[in-house]
Amino acid sequence: MKKPVAVILSIAALCHAASAAADPARDRQSILAMQGDYIVDFAFDETVLLQPGYERQAAIRSGGDETVIVVEDTPTRIVLQHILVDARSGHVTKHWRQDWVYQAPTRFEFSADQTWRVRPVPAEATRSAWTQCVYEVSDAPRYCGTGRWDYAHGVATWTSDLSWRPLPRREYTQRSDYNALSVVNRHTLTPNGWTHEQFNTKVLRKPDGTQVALAREFGFNDYVKTTEVDFRPARDYWQATAGYWAKVRAHWNGFLSRAPGLHLKTKVDGMAMIIPLFTQAGDVQAGKPVPDADIAKVFTDWVEPAPPEHAGTADTVR
Repeated sequence: MKKPVAVILSIAALCHAASAAADPARDRQSILAMQGDYIVDFAFDETVLLQPGYERQAAIRSGGDETVIVVEDTPTRIVLQHILVDARSGHVTKHWRQDWVYQAPTRFEFSADQTWRVRPVPAEATRSAWTQCVYEVSDAPRYCGTGRWDYAHGVATWTSDLSWRPLPRREYTQRSDYNALSVVNRHTLTPNGWTHEQFNTKVLRKPDGTQVALAREFGFNDYVKTTEVDFRPARDYWQATAGYWAKVRAHWNGFLSRAPGLHLKTKVDGMAMIIPLFTQAGDVQAGKPVPDADIAKVFTDWVEPAPPEHAGTADTVR
């Protein structure tokens, strides 16, 4: 049935208003506001149970001291690197990374086990929007989401569309009854820092393409600014290893900048890549040379292009 002309005109007007109201410069400042030093609390609670006999899992609480460093900053692209520091020992752990791209034409999607496909972002979805892509500690891909920043009531908030992501480490080391999360993410700037809300559905994706949703979960990560933690070890680590990790990102980008994407030959824990890459970064920090060929070998051993979508290992997500 055709839509009434008035409805079509209303939709067009809304799209025009959204584009007219777009303020990428203001959005950039909102993204850059996430840099800094934080005490972080992580909380995950299963809420709605969706299958007979499924029992609510115990709530998860954790935290850490984390600094967020700006790695790249251009009018249409910002890269933020998170680094954890143990306040007592000063031990540093390179943590996750978030990339923000304005009006991104493509993004990667977690389409099947250990497989991420590069697909176009529809024009209406990416118009005036920012795509956030999140990466593992090894800079391996995790998930992307696309959405617009909103400033209602003077509060800067970005909300993603619905997308897929693999299980977080807190889950895949403990359970195997589901293999993907269907997620909407929301970032909000607060007077004391910023928050990351996750609206998760735990899903078992089957080889035949069917899906079973087990439970919904709410995740809340609270980043509170601090001046009480010495983050110099993190900044020293990044100063020493930034060039090395730039080379690693370039290798990943070779797969993620264009279709078809990539498939990881590692186990789901990714340690086959995490260990050698972190060892090489440690060597660089200690002043030892790491040949480019050594970095390339890690990728040759463990990363390959995603298989054709019509292959026997076809994706379970569309």
